[in-house]
Amino acid sequence: MHTSKWILSAALLLTLSLPCWAARPIESAADEQDVKEANHQFYSSLNAMFTGDATPMSQVWSHADDVTYMGPTGGILVGWEQIGEVWESQAALKLGGEVLPEETHVILGSELSIVQCREVGHNLDAQGKPLQVSIRATNIFRKEAGEWKMIGHHTDVLPFLNQEPSAASTK
Repeated sequence: MHTSKWILSAALLLTLSLPCWAARPIESAADEQDVKEANHQFYSSLNAMFTGDATPMSQVWSHADDVTYMGPTGGILVGWEQIGEVWESQAALKLGGEVLPEETHVILGSELSIVQCREVGHNLDAQGKPLQVSIRATNIFRKEAGEWKMIGHHTDVLPFLNQEPSAASTK
């Protein structure tokens, strides 16, 4: 019950604060390109993870305690420590395939930016057969030391990956 209240509070806070930071003037036209590049790097890292290499994920994510991951397996993870462990375990599955962003929409702020898109592609099941992926995604980036780092990734749940959230993921 505590987790649900936390998630609801965080969503309300983000909704109420969105107009404040999103309306700030863009520092430069390069910022939009930099956010698009950070988003591109996330999907390149995701596809590297499908081959078994989680290292690039570590480079695109912020390592702060406030980052969140609500991926296609369900649940919510908070903090880089938990999220990094999940990327490592997902890399070990070597799901293969490729997922790319489509219908990308960027909301640009001076310190926070949001990229909304549809993730489209395929992974492989245990028998090596392709499983089609087409889900909505929201990626949140924060400017840290002059670089856009991912601080949130939220997708629809994929039924073939859905898992009950663990106690660790509901803190």
